[in-house]
Amino acid sequence: FREQKMIEPVPSIYTGPTPAPSLRAGARFLSLMISAACLTVLLIAARLTPGPAGVATHTQLGMQECQFLARTGIPCPSCGMTTSFSLFVRGKILGSFWLQPMGAVLAILTSLAFWVALYIAVSGKSIARLVRTIPSRYYLPPLLTWALVAWGWKIFIHLKGIDGWR
Repeated sequence: FREQKMIEPVPSIYTGPTPAPSLRAGARFLSLMISAACLTVLLIAARLTPGPAGVATHTQLGMQECQFLARTGIPCPSCGMTTSFSLFVRGKILGSFWLQPMGAVLAILTSLAFWVALYIAVSGKSIARLVRTIPSRYYLPPLLTWALVAWGWKIFIHLKGIDGWR
């Protein structure tokens, strides 16, 4: 009488990641609205003429001049942001960084957010897993430090009279 051997199935060596489910219509619509908002900001910046003094470009939108600058003679942390965006969309990246380094970074992030949100809206794929893999300690402290350095730079160039970009 013969013994029968049981054959065990071979375990899988590699199985690819399961495909992420497509986002629902509401999430895709939200991504489309975020993309549209970013594009609107960039288009408005393109319509504005950069102020030669490096500040007050936002007054073309009907806003008041910076009261902090008017009262203290020192630019506020957001002074020059609109001018920086306006230069950025014209391809004057160095001018954008010169006038307001944080404005240049925000313009870059706005451009990036436009493309990422548009990708999500069109493809239905989430980038949440990718974003969650990057701990906030790697981008929040440097971004906050950059904001303070940018404000210090803006004050420096304003007080030295070298504010502005031609």
